[in-house]
Parts: sequence; C-alpha cells; structure tokens
Amino acid sequence: MYKLPALPYLFQDLEPYIDTHTMGLHYHKHQQNYLNKLNALLIKNNYNFQYPINDLFYHIDEFNKEDQADILYNLGGVLNHNLYFRSMSPKQNQKPTGKLKEAIDKKYGDFDLFFDKFKEMAMSLKGSGYTFLVIDDHGNLKIINVANQDMPISLGYVPLFNMDMWEHAYYLNYKNEKEDYIDNFKIISDFTNASKIYNSIMKD
Repeated sequence: MYKLPALPYLFQDLEPYIDTHTMGLHYHKHQQNYLNKLNALLIKNNYNFQYPINDLFYHIDEFNKEDQADILYNLGGVLNHNLYFRSMSPKQNQKPTGKLKEAIDKKYGDFDLFFDKFKEMAMSLKGSGYTFLVIDDHGNLKIINVANQDMPISLGYVPLFNMDMWEHAYYLNYKNEKEDYIDNFKIISDFTNASKIYNSIMKD
C-alpha cells in the first residue's frame, strides 16, 4: 500500500506561522484519511500497487468506472498535500532559483510582485481548494485555483508549488483571517522543490 512521505521538518518547526497542533492534525488526520480511503479503494479494485503514486492518475481507466471519481478525489487529497508540505519550510524565504527565478522575473517583474498575484488569486478562491503555480503545455507559468482536491494534472498543468486554502490548514491559527495566513505563508514558503521541477522540465 501507499504510505505518506516523511516530512523534511518537524511539526513545531513552522511555529509561530503554523502551530504544531495544526500541522499534526493536517498530516496525521486529514492527509492520512485521504490515503487510507485511497488504499481501500485500490484494494477493492484488486490493484497491486505497481505504479508510483504520482503516476496513478494516468492509469485511472484501469479501475472500475464507479470508483474512478472517488479514487481521483482521494489521490488529489494525497498529492496536493504532498506538494503543500514541500512548498514551505522553517528555513524561511527560500525564493525561486535558476530558470524558475528568471521566468518569474520575466512574467511578473520580481518575486514580490509574483506573490502579490498569487495572494490575489488565493483570496479570490470561493470555498475549499488550493492556489497553485503551474506550467501549462506551452511551458508558460500560470497561477490557478482548484476546488476541493482537484489536481492540476487533470487540467493539463504541471504543478510546481501550492498553498492549501482549506480551513483546516489555517483556522486554528487565523480563524477567518485568510489574508494573514497568506502573508505568513509567504515567509515560510520554500521554492526549492518548485525550482527543481521547473529547472528539470525547462533544461533545454
């Protein structure tokens, strides 16, 4: 069965921006619940876990049609959280590097102007979901919102970085003050993983 990847930091390491209790609940309860449901659905379909979890989306037609929507929903719950937890770190202000930095500077002017757009998009999200930085099929950067546990790959995008805008990600710390959560998320945002993905894809 699939397992959650270990986080590269401790729950308390993101204090005071995200508290230890929120991180523990988010990882051990919310994300683990998506993974448990996903594994149960896959076992129901006699799946032998032969694909890496990141490739499972591309094999969805191999499963019973009546289970496909639930598989995708719970897969999104795992993969979106995987990226979210890798989109922040206690190191603070880990900005884009290499070709990703160049692309962001070219399109948005600089990192701060980019994050202003990212914040604007996040604030426009209605209900639960995520704000993503993605690459489209022409290699262009885009900032998008997805609802619930939808995945950018289902829209033809490669996800680079995201911010969880479900209430469970911030409510214990910020209540309904989403803007404060976003501003503090910028401080602990880490684009190391995003830069690696983008620089690998755009290496030519």
